[in-house]
Amino acid sequence: MAMKGPGLFSDIGKKAKDLLTRDYTYDQKLTISTVSASGVGLTSTAVKKGGLYTLDVSSVYKYKNTVVDIKVDTESNISTTLTVLDALPSTKLVTSVKLPDYNSGKVELHYFHENATFASVVGTKPSPVVEFSGTVGAQGIAFGAEAGYDTATGKLTKYTAAIGVTKPDYHAAFILADKGDTIKVSGVYHLDEKQKASAVAELTRRLSTNENTLTVGGLYKIDPQTAVKARLNNTGTLAALLQHELKPKSLLTISGEFDTKALDRAPKFGLALALKP
Repeated sequence: MAMKGPGLFSDIGKKAKDLLTRDYTYDQKLTISTVSASGVGLTSTAVKKGGLYTLDVSSVYKYKNTVVDIKVDTESNISTTLTVLDALPSTKLVTSVKLPDYNSGKVELHYFHENATFASVVGTKPSPVVEFSGTVGAQGIAFGAEAGYDTATGKLTKYTAAIGVTKPDYHAAFILADKGDTIKVSGVYHLDEKQKASAVAELTRRLSTNENTLTVGGLYKIDPQTAVKARLNNTGTLAALLQHELKPKSLLTISGEFDTKALDRAPKFGLALALKP
């Protein structure tokens, strides 16, 4: 199903968030993906974090407008997600549960219209938390809001409002979160038409503590297979990564982070290798 409309509420500010956080890792991670003759996709992921190793295996099967995703990890957790596209016109239905925690199940319904998008999430446990979000907009401008309601206590668990602007050469967002206590302003600007170089900035202010956090960063594509990213915040934490496409869909990512105000501290390094057929 081709998603239409102004996008989900979670898409507002996502461009800046992804550029500042996506693919940064400080562990050792190996991911191997294969596809069987019957069309079942299998993905195995091994992660070394500190002195601990974790392993999970997931399988994805697609049939017409239905996708089934099952994931098993070394802690005997089984996660199952069922996605049905166009269960109703212009909708996506997602149900998920993580065993043995039967109360972790939830049902999501997304509706996409040319000028509006709505999403609702309901937990499957008794007296669940109900979340609802909506976005309206056109011509690259979106207005959205979300709220969560705990049916057990009868109280709102969260409410957030946001404005997003998406144009060919930039993306901007203004978000009022944490029940009005946090203001977040972010923007991404593409320095050229082919988007080989991009700059990003995000300012977060917590009103209750008068605390400000500013993070700036950038992306530069050296060639079609290689890209570098970097970010720096006002506390002096500098991070960078190099990502190279070894072959189509197979990526090698090397990340590092250190505190510029405490150079005596050991820096963090991470390595991630994702192999796909």
